[in-house]
Amino acid sequence: MALDPTLQEQLDRYGFSQVLVVHRQVAVLTTSRPDFEQIDNHFLPAPIVLQSRERGSVPHAGQTTVRHFPRLGITLGYVDHDGLAGLQSHPEIESIYATHTVGIVRPVRTTAATLRRRLTWGLQSMQIDQFWDQGLTGKGVRVGHLDTGVDANHPALKGRVAGFAEWDMLGNRVADAKPHDSDVHGTHTAGTIAGKLVGDRAIGVAPECEFYSGLVVEGGAVLARVLGGMEWMLESGVKVLSMSLGWRGYDPSFLVITRRLRQQGVLPVFAIGNEGVGTSRSPGNYPETLSVGAIDRGRHVAAFSGRVRFNRDPDPIQPDIVAPGVSIISAKPGSGYQSMDGTSMATPHVAGVAALLWQARPDATVDQVELAIRQTCTRLEDDPLRYGDGLINPLAALQALTNDAKTV
Repeated sequence: MALDPTLQEQLDRYGFSQVLVVHRQVAVLTTSRPDFEQIDNHFLPAPIVLQSRERGSVPHAGQTTVRHFPRLGITLGYVDHDGLAGLQSHPEIESIYATHTVGIVRPVRTTAATLRRRLTWGLQSMQIDQFWDQGLTGKGVRVGHLDTGVDANHPALKGRVAGFAEWDMLGNRVADAKPHDSDVHGTHTAGTIAGKLVGDRAIGVAPECEFYSGLVVEGGAVLARVLGGMEWMLESGVKVLSMSLGWRGYDPSFLVITRRLRQQGVLPVFAIGNEGVGTSRSPGNYPETLSVGAIDRGRHVAAFSGRVRFNRDPDPIQPDIVAPGVSIISAKPGSGYQSMDGTSMATPHVAGVAALLWQARPDATVDQVELAIRQTCTRLEDDPLRYGDGLINPLAALQALTNDAKTV
């Protein structure tokens, strides 16, 4: 197997490296459970890592540095040159990658705000109330959210969190964790997906979806926590997973992971990033994800919204679609609201729409829901490179998806 150049560089510099190991088999997709532990002897024990690591935090002595994520078919741990050689020669290992620093896609602007209208402009522009008039509120559809957590006591989110979890630096779930937000980002994105009416004011696209939130960023070893969160989302049976996170540039280390999410019935929706023209973030820039850029009220693609063309087929242009992402009002930890700009704000709009579509057609596949969204987008006046397939048109997507069901 080809060696990741970044991995070789880290081994040469430090003598060891954290690696993301991709197994050929996934536990839930095989007739017999793969023995992931059979490769444990190739990884460094915690004391050796403690003695040699020159940066960041690592486990205390006595803890293992190896973590298996069987539903994803992934193992995370530290190796030296000998350990890497052993993994490379193992018949059950598909590929090995160096790890990256994962973070949320930070909003480019945050301001205090008050809800003055019945619907936020994002909901109004997407005509979400017409879904609600048809009884389509996301009811019965499980939606996942990996972010900085959620304030479940906010008036718009109280009683809306069906499941919450957080993970330690090794990707192990923290026992008895109570819903909370380590920042403000997660509560804002959660409100856009699942916020319920407060009085007659609405911020959430799918106010009756079954909402599952995982606290995976910021601080510490974020990658292990993100993998733990993805594993939990598969266990929880979510249909759509909203992730306003990633790392800058294109790197293929999560390609297999996003494919396996889809294989297990999950639509991964990612923010494309806020670094502007010629930029994007992984995993949002993969063909296997539904990547989202941001527009403003005037239907113009935001200057900060990432966009790039890759020399590949299919899916050369990123983002795939755009959605409202400028001056988006949503929940703030506590009881208030705030306005944010960013592709992080556009992404949960799309995740919420996917939930509405799945309620309308519960038997739809991931590919069918994504196709309905992408093929019905509204073309904008801007350069197609900036918006991909166009501006999400939820009602047209609903019609396409339900009409498709009638022709089967």
